[in-house]
Amino acid sequence: MSGIDVVVVGAVNVDMVVNAPRLPAPGETVVGPGVERYGGGKGANAAVAAARAGGAVVLVGAVGDDDIGRQALRDLQDDGVDTGGVEVSASAPTGVALIVVGPGGENQIAVGAGANDDVSAEAVVARLGRLLPGAGCVLVSTEVPAAAVAAAVRAARAAGVRCVLNPAPVLPVVADLLGLGPILTPNAGECLALAELAGVARPGAATGEPPGAPPSASVRDAALALAELTGADVAVTLGADGVLLVEPTGAVTHVPPRPATVRDTTGAGDTFNGVLALELARGGPLADAVRLANVAASLSVGGDGARGGMPTADELAAEVSARAR
Repeated sequence: MSGIDVVVVGAVNVDMVVNAPRLPAPGETVVGPGVERYGGGKGANAAVAAARAGGAVVLVGAVGDDDIGRQALRDLQDDGVDTGGVEVSASAPTGVALIVVGPGGENQIAVGAGANDDVSAEAVVARLGRLLPGAGCVLVSTEVPAAAVAAAVRAARAAGVRCVLNPAPVLPVVADLLGLGPILTPNAGECLALAELAGVARPGAATGEPPGAPPSASVRDAALALAELTGADVAVTLGADGVLLVEPTGAVTHVPPRPATVRDTTGAGDTFNGVLALELARGGPLADAVRLANVAASLSVGGDGARGGMPTADELAAEVSARAR
């Protein structure tokens, strides 16, 4: 195949979302006015973000042989994502994420993996063997089994294709893949946890970082250590505080946040990853790709659900043009 910008390897979920007056504390029940259903899964969300931004995108993953799985595939196809790499599992239901969104757009998420656990290394190798000769970038998220994650990163390296690895969640296998030089896109907590897992941070350094905190010395140090270990760039997403871009040379750039109207932050990180992978596939410099992905993420939080605010290529271009004036 040819003409593929991004191949995404990752999860496909259906998101069940409750908007609540506040996020529940442990053991507490909080009642919202209703429940909404949206397309989700980090892999599927990132694929939609890249496709809406104008990319030719193929998704590799799995759904169940059920109504919500069939609807998930239709939704992806409607957004221009090629779902030819998505297997329909006969043994497991489509994955489901249960999400509570607070009044400020913050969220709590629990995921039932379902068919995502059926994504095998063998299937990934087979699909990427067909797709990678025409691809510009491989984006891998870690809501699928560790063996599938490892197979995807190794296949990208073997094919000489740029690889973006979003370690959300941080799996032990990610530490084993750092030597292959993927571009890492953790959030602050994931950056600290991954540095500790890889043995390049002090034990216990992953604690004490409040959500949304500015890039602290410990986050910068962890990102620098990871960049030195991988020989590749690390882009740490900081939510409302922007992005910290760390290069193997030791250069550190803080990309500031973009003004945003926050309604739901659920898909912001996925939007960032999808647009970043697309810009890298198009051959743009990483710093420019990070800045554009940051703009896309800031727009994404203005809609409902993980995908409701993801910008189209025209919307993204208009925002960039407006900010430049």
